[in-house]
Amino acid sequence: MENKKMKYISIFVTVPNVNVANKITEFLVEKKLVACVNIIPKIKSVYWWENKVCKSNEHLLVAKTIKSNFNKIVKEVKKIHPYEVPEIVCVDIKANKDYLMWIKEYAK
Repeated sequence: MENKKMKYISIFVTVPNVNVANKITEFLVEKKLVACVNIIPKIKSVYWWENKVCKSNEHLLVAKTIKSNFNKIVKEVKKIHPYEVPEIVCVDIKANKDYLMWIKEYAK
């Protein structure tokens, strides 16, 4: 039961536009760092930056992968991402066995 030992995660990354979304998504998928990325368009973000409240229209990337890829993904996304402090957040996921096996097959 290898799946019970392997950890699976979703990674959330906000980006400023569809071009950056596509660039990061294609890189992560082509390099097999993730099995899948969902691009959720047109989210509104409200946040603190440089001591003031800011509002931005962004896109949200939701990537599915294995936990052991997280640090490499952070390193690679930071190279591509235009933000000074990009959001790169991971959460553990539990899912049906077939889905987890699919992630394991494609996220190396």
